[in-house]
Amino acid sequence: MTDPAAALMLPEEVLLLSLNPVSGSRLCQGRFLQYAVAGAALAELELSGHIAEERGRAVVTHPIPPGDPLLADALASLGVSAKGRRAGSPRVRAWVRRAARRQEEEWLARLIERGALRAETRRFLGFVPYHRFPAGQAERSTEVRQRFDAALHAGLPTPRERKLAALVAAAGVTSRLYPSWDQRSVRRSLRRLVHEEWTALAVYRNVREDRASQSGGGG
Repeated sequence: MTDPAAALMLPEEVLLLSLNPVSGSRLCQGRFLQYAVAGAALAELELSGHIAEERGRAVVTHPIPPGDPLLADALASLGVSAKGRRAGSPRVRAWVRRAARRQEEEWLARLIERGALRAETRRFLGFVPYHRFPAGQAERSTEVRQRFDAALHAGLPTPRERKLAALVAAAGVTSRLYPSWDQRSVRRSLRRLVHEEWTALAVYRNVREDRASQSGGGG
């Protein structure tokens, strides 16, 4: 079992902010959260100096794999071979859409292994299975939420905090975290932040595409 007190990566923080710790339900549509987790993996790779954005593509700038195996896997999927050779750089938006489900599954599995979350299978109408992920014994959701609130009050002073805030805003989570009327200025500032972070913008564009499809192609 991995260390339950180990430092959290951005995909893990996105998940812990986006899951209700009591019920385990998602605070946004499931597919939107998958996009946010995939975007968070890219943001973590950007922070470590492994990738950068160029004309809408995720370009590998440092092909030596990072020490974290999940991040190394994400880097490899961007077109870096086991020998460190580069292939074509994928479009960020397309990679987020393609990698979303796998990324969420892998980072969820790590949080469950650490005891930060539990996996529960329930059944709709008695026979259609669905999954919930409430807090586990090594609950870390409260810690992440408190740090997030403190960072917001401090004006999001670090690049990591800005990226995390932009990603959860892109998925629509912040409207659930800060739903009251007197918090509308917070929601507006976070929506603006989405367009300043290329990883979050890719998430938002996939979310917007899905919403348009769900509404029959309208705005």
